Amino acid sequence: MTYKRTAHIISHTHWDREWYLPYEKHHVLLVKLVDTLLHTLETDPDFKSFYLDGQTIILEDYLQVRPDNRERLERYIKEGRIVIGPWYILQDAFLTSSEANIRNLQIGHQDASRYGTIAKVGYFPDTFGNIGQAPQMMRQAGIDNAVFGRGVKPTGFNNTVADSEYESSFSELIWEGPDGSRVLGILFANWYSNGNEVPADEASAKEYWERKLADAEKYAATGQLLFMNGCDHQPIQRDLPEALEMARKLYPDTEFVHSNFEDYLASVNESMTRELSVVKGELRSQRTDGWSTLVNTASARVYLKQMNQLGQAMLERVAEPLAAFAYSLGHEYPHHLFTYAWKTLMQNHPHDSICGCSVDEVHREMVTRFDKSRHVAEAIIDESKQIVADAVDTSVFEQYGEAAIPFVVYNTTGWNRSGVVSIELDIERIYFRDGHSLDTMNQMMYAVDVTGRELVDHNGSAVAHTMADLGLHFGYELPDDKFRQPYMARRVRLTFEAKDVAALGLAAYGYVRKAAATAAEQASASLAAGPNALENEWLRVDISNDGSFQLTDKRNGQIYSDLGVYENTGDIGNEYMYKQPNGEQALTTKGLPARIRLVEDTPYRASFEIIHEWAIPASAEPYFEVEKQEAVYFPDRKSQRTETMVPLVIRTEIALSREGKGLEWKSSFNNQAKDHRVRVLFPTDLAAAYHHADSIFEVVRRDNEPAPEWSNPSNAQHQQAFVDVSHGQAGLTVANLGLNEYEVLRDGRQSIAVTLLRAVAELGDWGVFPTPEAQCLGEQQFSLIILPHNGDGAASGAYAGAYQFQAPWTVSQTGVHSGKLAPAGALFQWEGSSMAFTSLKVSEQSGDYMARWFNMNASAAELKLSGAAYATLEEAYKSDVLEQAGESLSVQAEGGAQSYVQLPVGPCEIVTIAVKH
Repeated sequence: MTYKRTAHIISHTHWDREWYLPYEKHHVLLVKLVDTLLHTLETDPDFKSFYLDGQTIILEDYLQVRPDNRERLERYIKEGRIVIGPWYILQDAFLTSSEANIRNLQIGHQDASRYGTIAKVGYFPDTFGNIGQAPQMMRQAGIDNAVFGRGVKPTGFNNTVADSEYESSFSELIWEGPDGSRVLGILFANWYSNGNEVPADEASAKEYWERKLADAEKYAATGQLLFMNGCDHQPIQRDLPEALEMARKLYPDTEFVHSNFEDYLASVNESMTRELSVVKGELRSQRTDGWSTLVNTASARVYLKQMNQLGQAMLERVAEPLAAFAYSLGHEYPHHLFTYAWKTLMQNHPHDSICGCSVDEVHREMVTRFDKSRHVAEAIIDESKQIVADAVDTSVFEQYGEAAIPFVVYNTTGWNRSGVVSIELDIERIYFRDGHSLDTMNQMMYAVDVTGRELVDHNGSAVAHTMADLGLHFGYELPDDKFRQPYMARRVRLTFEAKDVAALGLAAYGYVRKAAATAAEQASASLAAGPNALENEWLRVDISNDGSFQLTDKRNGQIYSDLGVYENTGDIGNEYMYKQPNGEQALTTKGLPARIRLVEDTPYRASFEIIHEWAIPASAEPYFEVEKQEAVYFPDRKSQRTETMVPLVIRTEIALSREGKGLEWKSSFNNQAKDHRVRVLFPTDLAAAYHHADSIFEVVRRDNEPAPEWSNPSNAQHQQAFVDVSHGQAGLTVANLGLNEYEVLRDGRQSIAVTLLRAVAELGDWGVFPTPEAQCLGEQQFSLIILPHNGDGAASGAYAGAYQFQAPWTVSQTGVHSGKLAPAGALFQWEGSSMAFTSLKVSEQSGDYMARWFNMNASAAELKLSGAAYATLEEAYKSDVLEQAGESLSVQAEGGAQSYVQLPVGPCEIVTIAVKH
């Protein structure tokens, strides 16, 4: 077959905002680049266009320094010569939450739309693997393509291409998501720099194009060949028009076009005559040797992942639904604050940032950004929860007298929830404005009697609790209409188990004076079932002398043994990839005597403390420094660990609550060792050939055995909230807070290994960049929950429990007053056994409520959404990830019940329902 060969040259720069240089040094280079770009566009009409890396944050960063150039930028964007969007930043999709990926797409579209144009390009040039739901997300955003560099075939060291069995016949392919959504996939088969630095002189151009044209044709399905003219932080090639003229002279049979993605993609679609391979689901380089997947960035600098998990949870799982609650009461929804908080958080989401694979200065600045974003979220939460609390009718507590102190517990997750909650209450306050001396104020607060009280729910039933007297507390209020109001207070902390608080709802409690008739404390059997055991209605835990434990699921009789053993190995890899020293045997705490003691025994919860005093190698041997300085490729390193040992004292606490369906696990230690990895192991002993993991809008199924090409001894993978191994009528789900790396071991026991810490000393990749702070010395803390179930994690509620584990409880003190809201209720209610709730917010465009779910199963489902005690559902429509209006939904009502909408949901479908406000 003969066809016209067209070379599409797309000018771009891949802008890692921070990486081997700290942000501001890259920032200076960015300003120079855009200055040069604007000058080139002004002075050379033959320089057609430039793709600004798919991320609108570049515009913000540039205009921060060059606000005087805004009009010039706007001009060339509107003319289509500078192409922007669709993202705000180029994120690592596996390490950022489902909703963070959506906010990234939403804000990128919002920012680009202000300039009048949005590049509808599914741009994933350098994500470290690609999520399976990307095709569906793109389709819902009106994008019919995905352009990416990793996941389908190997890209080796320094971006060289290796030949092997490919999952796709060509660089063009059909990428299909688990729901069946399809997009045209374009693989950068020769990387996104394959058209970089095109020579303009004849001799060099001849040699260049002979090689480049052949390389592109090796993979292309059509005569439309893609050449990306740029690379990481690449300045623009100002003489590209001259270079293309030379190419046209040398190859008159080839059309050389200074192109853009829109034209290139249209040409590919028009020219396609071959049948393309269909590649399904995640693109994680599984058909490779496993040494260059970059998956171990999931465990580099774990503290960043933990801060990110908290920051995301505070925004999407707490602040947004609480602000929506306040909005239902007539309060303004703070879109501007949410955009600022999300942008600040997402500035930590570029792949070289959240992956922990940059120089130390980068990650120090990230910590500050995490704090800044969280502080905004907390401010929104504090205001929203107080607005709602003040609207709750707490007059039910009037019967207990003037000393009654009501407070509200909020469940901002998508499922009814029980769990242990703590709140700090001011029993009494005295304000500085009252004119007393400080000594008098303090004495008055010391004299307050904090005894003789009980906790009751809104029905008047006593609730078992513990109280800690926190003594004096200085605080202040910041009224909207007057100067700050400082005060002294007598404060206590209450801890108790809230039961069955409605999804997206609340429940009021009162801390009241105890009546004589109820003076006896509520009696409950202890959850401590023996010297080293815990037990409630559903679970039993027996702790062995070495600190490992056996978990019995009383509902089906399944026993899981040897849980909680710690593993330690050397790591002579880098921030990108883990490498255990050759021939090394892992150290474990199996058989190591532990100190075990009961540290909590209350009516609502009991917990044991387990102390391991362990000794591990202090670091790699001295020769490792030579290997790093010589930039020895990490799989080829020969270093071992030193014989010098340092202590590793691990404190573990396992807790079981009365209503708990899972065992809570916390661990902490002071890391003083270098060049090593710490994991915790949970053998399942289930005969499963595959497992499930929480990913982006997907509970993805993955094989336990890697592909035949896989030679890396490690088979670590990404997770979001949990990993699950199930078989038959039993399953074990292990959920985490910010621990994004796991492995299902090929140890004959299908053990789930969760990485707690990976301590390394260099960036890796293309040069020698020491990163001593990546050793993560000092105090470390980790949290998990272990949820056994009946073999179906979705239907059993185990997955719901894992998702709820991500979100903290929210509480607020209020007064005794009447109010619009009943003392217990919810904003909306929903049903759908295989559906996972991800978000409730308010759309900036429409002012409507936006609620989102995804189907956890690969089979059809039903979703029903109804009004509840606090809101009515009168009009609704189906929306998409950009919150655009879709088909209207029929609102129904049954026998006086709340109105509802019910709709079918496809396999693995992401569903957004908008409710008119």
